[in-house]
Amino acid sequence: MNEKTRKIQEKVTAAIKSSRGQNVLLYLLFVAVAFVFWVFLSLDTEVQRDFDVPVELQDVPDSVTVIGQVPQSLDVSVKGKDSQLIRFLWGKLSPVKLKWQDNVEGQALVLTHQKLDSRMREYFGNGVQIVSCRPDSLRIPFTTQPGVKVKLMVQADIHPNLQYIISGPITANVDSVTLYSVTDLPHNLKYVSTEPIVKSNLKDTMRYEIRVKPIAGVRIIPETVTVTVPIEPLIMRKRFVGIEVENLPDETNLITFPSKVEISYLVPMSAYNDDYPVKAYVDFRAAQPSRKKLAVSLSSMPVIYHNISFTPDSVEYIIENEK
Repeated sequence: MNEKTRKIQEKVTAAIKSSRGQNVLLYLLFVAVAFVFWVFLSLDTEVQRDFDVPVELQDVPDSVTVIGQVPQSLDVSVKGKDSQLIRFLWGKLSPVKLKWQDNVEGQALVLTHQKLDSRMREYFGNGVQIVSCRPDSLRIPFTTQPGVKVKLMVQADIHPNLQYIISGPITANVDSVTLYSVTDLPHNLKYVSTEPIVKSNLKDTMRYEIRVKPIAGVRIIPETVTVTVPIEPLIMRKRFVGIEVENLPDETNLITFPSKVEISYLVPMSAYNDDYPVKAYVDFRAAQPSRKKLAVSLSSMPVIYHNISFTPDSVEYIIENEK
């Protein structure tokens, strides 16, 4: 390996020392010098650029709850030389820091157009012109009053796929939220709801990050909740149930053929091994000499059973008197 490396180095050295190699090196040197001059000329050119400047509130008292929406960033357009803006073109921009106490007016954090423009000039430095700033001013109300807890209602229109079922209540990770407002909340405001969830053809339990429906002038904490929609597959199950006779007179016996019916139904997977009480019966009062069969009826079925069917739906019978 060392011998190969030595031969390659000898070939490169010979190529560089040749007249052609020296011409190539000279050409590359001129290209490098021209590039350096181009960079210096570009940095001295005045340009207009846009920046998303992050916003950070400092020294917010613990007793304060901000009601208004604090912008995550300011859309600032500036004009200046590239040499002045080059430090903002690389990497992540540091946030502009707004001190709480310096900008409080009454029950709001207020930054006028002039104050925000001045703060941007400080951020970008002397010689950089602030062309525009959006938003051009800030007024963010706040309160020091305690919040009011109200119930959270989940608005959902959910439809599972065929042979699937919503196997339980649709719930959020919190059952209540806290409301904050500069003014008093209406006395009839007893609950708030999520934004509507509309989903269909679900085949598995799903979780959605859903926003709580906003109220003008009110801060809701938390603003978003996690809503869980429990979905289970339905599985076919069959079982045999003995036929009972209703309204049977004393000292009388009625025998059915067959003595059992087979019930088929769909049941959620989690309840497959659970046996809920189910009865099949015939009514003795329907037995008449002209009728060879009696209709079979089922008792009320559990709500978790779906697509219920049974066979046979009627049975033959004989009546025996015990006297």
